[in-house]
Amino acid sequence: MTRLRRLFRIAWVFCRYRLDTFLPLAELPTPLKIFFLLAPWHLFPQPKLSRGDRLRLALEELGPVFVKFGQILSTRRDLLPDDMADSLKQLQDRVPPFPSDQARGIIEKSLGAPVAELFAEFSPDPMASASVAQVHAATLSNGQKVVVKVLRPGIEKVIRQDLGLMYLMAGLLEKYWAEGKRLHPVDVVADYDSTIHDELDLQREAANASQLRRNFDNSPLIYIPFIDWDYTRKSVLVMERIHGIPIADVDTLRDAGVNMKVLAEKGVEIFFTQVFRDSFFHADMHPGNIFVDASNPADPQYIAIDFGIVGTLAPDDQSYLARNLLAFFRRDYRQVAQLHIQSGWVPPDTRINEFEAAIRTVCEPIFEKPLKDISFGHFLLRLFQTARRFNMEVQPQLVLLQKTLLNVEGLGRQLYPDLDLWSTAQPFLEKWMRQRVGPAGLIKSLQTHLPSWLEQSPEMPQLVHDALLQLRGSGPTEEQNRATLALMKEQQLRSERRWRRGFIAAVLAVAAIAGSQPDAQQWVTDMPAWSWVLLAAAAGVMLRGSR
Repeated sequence: MTRLRRLFRIAWVFCRYRLDTFLPLAELPTPLKIFFLLAPWHLFPQPKLSRGDRLRLALEELGPVFVKFGQILSTRRDLLPDDMADSLKQLQDRVPPFPSDQARGIIEKSLGAPVAELFAEFSPDPMASASVAQVHAATLSNGQKVVVKVLRPGIEKVIRQDLGLMYLMAGLLEKYWAEGKRLHPVDVVADYDSTIHDELDLQREAANASQLRRNFDNSPLIYIPFIDWDYTRKSVLVMERIHGIPIADVDTLRDAGVNMKVLAEKGVEIFFTQVFRDSFFHADMHPGNIFVDASNPADPQYIAIDFGIVGTLAPDDQSYLARNLLAFFRRDYRQVAQLHIQSGWVPPDTRINEFEAAIRTVCEPIFEKPLKDISFGHFLLRLFQTARRFNMEVQPQLVLLQKTLLNVEGLGRQLYPDLDLWSTAQPFLEKWMRQRVGPAGLIKSLQTHLPSWLEQSPEMPQLVHDALLQLRGSGPTEEQNRATLALMKEQQLRSERRWRRGFIAAVLAVAAIAGSQPDAQQWVTDMPAWSWVLLAAAAGVMLRGSR
């Protein structure tokens, strides 16, 4: 019954803002087309607002779950026209706070003690109230100033109901809309489903905060508040209370004498450090979550809060992304096309010449502008839109990255309009690639993989032997099997000889590098004794085998 009432509520808002005008009526089955043409909402006058504002107001009226969905959808410019995405960016969590008695009840149930015993002071009036949780100021018994984040009561049930309706609508779009199969509306809702449920677990958010704090420990770039794990549960999070100037308050920052150029460039450096050094990035860096420590105006420091959404990149995605960006800096569109195919972002049968030409068509007009006038985020967006024409599947990790980059770049240019994100990013990426493929990267890779190689090497002959026996039993004729078996054994012997020689060469290369590179010498000094024993034993085995 509750779900039915909610469905009627959505239909009412749908009618009021005439969202039926967004539907592809010509593509719907005849019964649905007749229904929509004769539906009673035609009695409602169409509001004299842009289509983006109509959608934004409708989502605000439907409540916090739809507002949060609209905020995420605003970053999907591969799905929405620019005017609608711009309108959805204005969505705010204008959610009334829930009573402090309820907040106290949730805290006491989660932590197993009265609020008066847990905290020396607890403010009943919330500092902030959003769609998923609200925040209260408090003081611990040791005098530490903290904030207490409390999940909204009953929010999981509301989210479950609204997500069910979103899946229903997305399924209809995917089935009856010509663009549905390409744009994957069900997958979009599924991404939101995962994101919103991550935010419902405050212990997960606390773990994200702890990881980021460890990554930037004693960093002059950004400060991450500490988590008090003794007072943190799934529905309650207690975190150090920070003090800073909101990043969006540009006038106050200028009055404080903050070097805006340094501040903007630090924001870019923080982003690329998180993505390429740590592969773990704060993916919700909108102005409401960022503050500035202006105690040293010449060298300001960022302060981040709200860690419910984070992103990660696999090593392969990191490498391909960095190489793509560096190829763009050089305008090597052929390599860009090849990297997209090698990474699996576009199908392997893509005609590389056509893909290269399409990328060049997008990029050349952009690069004719001064670099400071080029939006890095919108550039990536245009590139992804082009790749979608070549059947590039939605890459969730890249969508989250693009959203974060758009936030960082927009924030940076709000602080310092002449910010040249390209020139700030290029040296960082080149340095990262040198570290990855240079001597230090080689040594680190060997240190990581050598124990695994040594552990697996004794099993390889048996695995090859078993595969050959299986092949011999499955061939079409005995004679053909014997010939194939002989050929494979010969290839196996050659491969083993090449592998041994390559291994020995790698050991010698490591030794040569260790003698010439200071970083390598330090690594060799720190290398545990057991690894040298294994390395020597493996080299001895390989040398005997090579004879």
